[in-house]
Amino acid sequence: MGSFDPVTEHARTRAALRAAVARLARLLRDIPDPDAPSGLPEWSVGDVAAHLGAVYLAYCSAFTGEFTGWADVLPPDDGPFVERITAVNAEAVRLFGDDERRRLGDFVAERGETFLRVTQGLAPDAPVAAPWYGQRTVLTLATATGLLLSESLLHGLDIARRTRLAWAIDPDEARLALGQVMPTMMPLALDVARARDVSLAYDVVIRGGPRLAVVIDGGAATVVRDAPPRAYDCRITAAPVAFLLVAFRRTPVWKPVVRGRMRAGGRRPWLAPRLTRLVASP
Repeated sequence: MGSFDPVTEHARTRAALRAAVARLARLLRDIPDPDAPSGLPEWSVGDVAAHLGAVYLAYCSAFTGEFTGWADVLPPDDGPFVERITAVNAEAVRLFGDDERRRLGDFVAERGETFLRVTQGLAPDAPVAAPWYGQRTVLTLATATGLLLSESLLHGLDIARRTRLAWAIDPDEARLALGQVMPTMMPLALDVARARDVSLAYDVVIRGGPRLAVVIDGGAATVVRDAPPRAYDCRITAAPVAFLLVAFRRTPVWKPVVRGRMRAGGRRPWLAPRLTRLVASP
């Protein structure tokens, strides 16, 4: 498994996002009952759709400046990752009233196309301000594009599961999302309190790529793709969609394990479930 080309992978992620936006827009237009429970705590299907609208608005606005109401959405101070994101999400879904929610399919399609247009030709490491993650948080464009893809895939699944509409996540989509998102978001989402006295190294091998070296030490984490050989405490080998769903709490870890889509190995394989407890998910 050789090292990846960030420019080529970013281009592939953009193409995957373009296809996902088209599918997502159709899904949002076809929601039969926006008031139906979504399976996510305290959110209806319509709330999930509104969250997606807020996500696309936020990333688009990072380049267009069209949204100026951050003072009403963002907490005044940085705090624990999950608490901050939970608070931001709760405020952001209120940006869309009933009339706006009926047009979310068109809204997402338009903002998705705008994001792809205004970022065309920019380098994968171009900076993107992301104050919803932290007041001074800056992502790369590659990470932001991967996050838009992962949000689309996962929340599309949340909606489809409760509405019985068609939705599938392709393994290649999952590989791109994981490769672009995890090196940045796993360190950001680390539960610092739980990780304070932890010193562990995980070799996370996604079938077909990517391969991630996840090192947690002294309340901080680093995630490196295609890292040089080293000693690991635990190796996790997983199918891409299975790992995406476990990482974002869409399925319990035992399901892909019993289906042969995820397994643990290395010197201390029993440490595999601990990784999901150390890295938070809102």
